[in-house]
Amino acid sequence: MSLPQKPIYLTPSHTRPPPGLRPPTKGVSSRPRASQPLPPPGSRIAGAAARVPRGRGRSAMLWRAVRARRRIAGARPASTAAAAEKSCRAVVVPRFGGPEVLEVRQGVPVPDLKPREVLVRTRAVSINPLDLRMRSGYGRSIFGPLLPLIIGRDISGEVAATGTSTSSFFIGQEVFGALHPTALRGTYADYAILSLDELTPKPSTLSHAEASAIPFAALTAWRALHGTARISEGERVLVIGGGGAVGLAAVQLAVAAGCGVSATCGAQSIERVMGAGAEQVIDYTNEDTEAAVKGKFDAVLDTIGVPETERIGINVLRRGGHYMTLQGEAAALADRYGLAVGLPAATAVLLKKQMQYRHSHGIEYWWTYMRADAEGLHEIGRLCGSGKLQIPVEKTFPINQVREAHMAKEKKLVPGKVVLEFD
Repeated sequence: MSLPQKPIYLTPSHTRPPPGLRPPTKGVSSRPRASQPLPPPGSRIAGAAARVPRGRGRSAMLWRAVRARRRIAGARPASTAAAAEKSCRAVVVPRFGGPEVLEVRQGVPVPDLKPREVLVRTRAVSINPLDLRMRSGYGRSIFGPLLPLIIGRDISGEVAATGTSTSSFFIGQEVFGALHPTALRGTYADYAILSLDELTPKPSTLSHAEASAIPFAALTAWRALHGTARISEGERVLVIGGGGAVGLAAVQLAVAAGCGVSATCGAQSIERVMGAGAEQVIDYTNEDTEAAVKGKFDAVLDTIGVPETERIGINVLRRGGHYMTLQGEAAALADRYGLAVGLPAATAVLLKKQMQYRHSHGIEYWWTYMRADAEGLHEIGRLCGSGKLQIPVEKTFPINQVREAHMAKEKKLVPGKVVLEFD
């Protein structure tokens, strides 16, 4: 597969090769531009095609006529629609460590597209806590053998090419989405590859920077609330740590589902969380959270995941409720003991806690992670477009200042979302 520097618009459906001809490109498709009409009946191309005898020779001649028409129109032939680039600029982690290990490299290979994949020209990516942890060595049992590594989960950009089984997106379309946490090639690159389930059209009301701040955090919250707890209208939800991106997304998703929402956060985030629709906001730095929480809840999403917040979350749930924490131990145990020992150990820890809390409190206990969810991402896009879901961007950096951006986020010099922009 070859890749374009910018979106390429091909001619209408008449540019498909006639029956009996091999398609001009493999793994790449393009949406036509309506402004390039069929050759008029009296044109040289149409006349030449009409005079060609039927048969394989006619098919070949027809296709040559089509290619000539494209050259006249200024478009590239389909076989070279993505011929400009086979490599791109990317931020690479050659070894685990601090922000100083990040390198902006040229000439990083871009893999061929699979049938259900989309090549996205990156315009903006947001920095997630997972990016910082992966750069520092979190998940080294999985990613260590794969160094150098491209990190990044969120993305907003334009479709540059599509796989052969991809008909829901077109070249030049603005999209946003997020990769699965264990994806091997991240989004800190001029060109990123995502599956169909990991992308959705970008609302026109959002800039690329604004859109890139949303999908990974929102999908993490979506999986917990809708995939695990299966919240419904009228239920009560407590979000512990509502000031962060996942917590803020969870508040808005629960409100959109018709739930009553309470949340804890720091003093600097109270106004923002209240504005997101929470009925009660508790400043955990100045209040006794356990005493301040009112009533029982059907679901608790704990984005902090320390023993104290786990205890509070468990105790405020009604029987049959769901406690979900983002701080599962699977990756940490795998890093400590290796995959062969660590993953079974993590499973044992989870099962023990599930049995313990089911017996003692009658509740369900879960470790929750982001997962690709086409339906969820579509709904997230709809809510973003209607103004019911947003995650504010505090600061943007150009991609060549990625070290400074990671430093600012790691040292908490910037309290909210940080976004990297691509020129």
